[in-house]
Amino acid sequence: MNARPFDEADFPVVAALLAEDERWHGRPSQIGPNEVREWTSLTDLANDSWLYEDGEGSVAVGWATVHDELGAGVGVVHPRAKGRGLGTELLERSETRLRERGVRRLHQFALASDTRAAELLRRRGYDDVRHFFVMAIQLEERPAASGVAVETFHEAAARGFYDALDEAFQDHWEHHSRGFDEWWVRHNANPNFDPTLWFLIRDDEEIVATCRNEANRNGGGYVAAIGVRRPWRGKGYAKALLLHTFREFYDRGVRRVTLGVDAANATGATHLYERVGMHVEAENVVFEKSLA
Repeated sequence: MNARPFDEADFPVVAALLAEDERWHGRPSQIGPNEVREWTSLTDLANDSWLYEDGEGSVAVGWATVHDELGAGVGVVHPRAKGRGLGTELLERSETRLRERGVRRLHQFALASDTRAAELLRRRGYDDVRHFFVMAIQLEERPAASGVAVETFHEAAARGFYDALDEAFQDHWEHHSRGFDEWWVRHNANPNFDPTLWFLIRDDEEIVATCRNEANRNGGGYVAAIGVRRPWRGKGYAKALLLHTFREFYDRGVRRVTLGVDAANATGATHLYERVGMHVEAENVVFEKSLA
């Protein structure tokens, strides 16, 4: 058994392992390299990632990321290697590394259907603290326009776009602002970056609602972030951005669109997504342990 850090060249292998684990737990999977790239975009892969391999290929993978005082870990074991203690070893690796980096709280992620992972985390002192849904829609026809003026992003609006989105997400659970410069550099460096899929709404000249989308994610189009600044909520702007997004993907021949949402989202986002035709496709769980 060999354990080593993984890098971008390994993203297809990591994606295949993650997808196989999801299918083993009874849910369809569309995980690909773009998902792995996004999920690890803030991770120091050289020091905080682990890919286990044996003579037959990859058998387990994990990584750890720091957000201010919060540490987050992920660990997945291939179905053919379950029951060999690799899940526990990955958990211990991420905990050790995150403690070394001085975090005060730990998050670990698990599929809602992965009862073994939940049992392991509870034995290690973690509590189930939050659930997230993956929601999807299959576009059978081009949606009607909302009647709200929606603009396509251009680079001159980058700072205003970021400010509006960051402000909107201040109400979201565990939002950690990274700063404009880091945010902009990270998205520009992403090979999947397509600014023609970023949309915004203005009130006069002020950007008040934004939607950042990506192609080639989760088997189709992906709503990576959507937000409306608090004073402009209740005006139908989020719905307008979603319908505009659906129309754009439909025109590009993309029929499947997905997004992730906090099941306890305070803005009622889940209900909005259901009203525009989306449904819950999968559920993930966040477990937390305090180191204080």
